Amino acid sequence: MQRAAIGTIIPNPVNPRIIKDDKFKKLVKSIQEFPQMLELRPIVVDGNMVVLGGNMRLKACIAAGLKEVPIIVADQLTDAQKSEFIIKDNVGFGEWDWDLLANEWEPESLNDWGLSVPVFFDDMSNNQNYEGLDAASKLDKFLSAELKRMFLVYDNETFENVITWFNKQQEKHNLENHSQVIIKLIENENL
Repeated sequence: MQRAAIGTIIPNPVNPRIIKDDKFKKLVKSIQEFPQMLELRPIVVDGNMVVLGGNMRLKACIAAGLKEVPIIVADQLTDAQKSEFIIKDNVGFGEWDWDLLANEWEPESLNDWGLSVPVFFDDMSNNQNYEGLDAASKLDKFLSAELKRMFLVYDNETFENVITWFNKQQEKHNLENHSQVIIKLIENENL
């Protein structure tokens, strides 16, 4: 490992992975608060100083105002290996053990560190106010809450996309609520 002036490192123009908005701000903050992490996970470049691994970290380092960063020069790779490295470096193998995370770390810290923490609701059905609703409305409210609980595991944008799809199906088929959309799905009707 060596250090290089940040201006000598060339961002990879074909990097297929991006981090933006709030998550990018969290990455910048993470680098500012814990720059030693860069020593443990340096930016990987080829012999021409083009980034193979760490494109977003480089961008965040620039935003954080760093003048130099630790790098590893991987000048022995073939073009095919470079392409493979770019993808494999960005692939998220595995899954999070949410029970372990919930018991060993504070959700606020995980969120600050850039991990999108799902919002889990305790006994969703008991937290809903169903007073004055008929059976169909109660079911619709419960299913909407369950959909939100399921899709918040991913992120709010995914949830909004799912709700938009449900709303379109409800309107398209002149249905009264999301429950009827789910019933159509269960009955294998084309939507």
